[in-house]
Amino acid sequence: MKKLLITTAALALSATSLMAADVVRLGTEGAYPPYNFINDKGEVDGFERELGDELCKRAELTCEWVTNDWDSIIPNLVSGNYDAIIAGMAITDERKEKIDFSENYTQPDPSAYMALAGSSPDLAGGVIAAQAATIQAAHVTESGATLVEFASPDETVAAVRNGEADAVLADKAFLAPIAEENADLELTGDDVLIGGGIGLGIRKSDNALRDKFTAAIQSMKADGSLNELIKKWLPDSAPF
Repeated sequence: MKKLLITTAALALSATSLMAADVVRLGTEGAYPPYNFINDKGEVDGFERELGDELCKRAELTCEWVTNDWDSIIPNLVSGNYDAIIAGMAITDERKEKIDFSENYTQPDPSAYMALAGSSPDLAGGVIAAQAATIQAAHVTESGATLVEFASPDETVAAVRNGEADAVLADKAFLAPIAEENADLELTGDDVLIGGGIGLGIRKSDNALRDKFTAAIQSMKADGSLNELIKKWLPDSAPF
């Protein structure tokens, strides 16, 4: 019996060591500043890079970053190409049918319209660009306007410039710096609050990983460090 107990303990220790050595792969788009982008060194950067690194530290996880196009980011999570999505993904009921989410790490963030400077676009009945498979695309469809979808956020801005769309609807944190830096573009209309905040997307089978990230998010909310990151990267967003 003693030998059996020792063997069982040894196996448990081995399993624990293996779990500690496993790498958790974080999937992001790398094309949606300030949430996530690729910096001059070719590395993932931005709000979610800082946040993800800190969450992994608090959860005692070894993590690495993987980039993936937005239009296939959920299917590739489900198929196992990475273990979590941290890519400015709003928590919605539709997405919950396919994946689970951690607790939100931002409040519902304002979306905004951007158009050519001096124009007066018909936001309710005109042609509005949005990135495919986003809460903004769903909102445009529900609003009665004509939706034109694009694979990347940069393409939505280009569509306004080349006349394919009257305006673009996207996260205000993404559009505002573009409008400030380009005289030919401006924010227009009222802000729109949609979605339930942003969380990490997790496979439905990975409850333990989901709970680890949620606990780490709660820890950052409790000590104020999450609000510090929000203030740094998303100054127009509501704090916790």
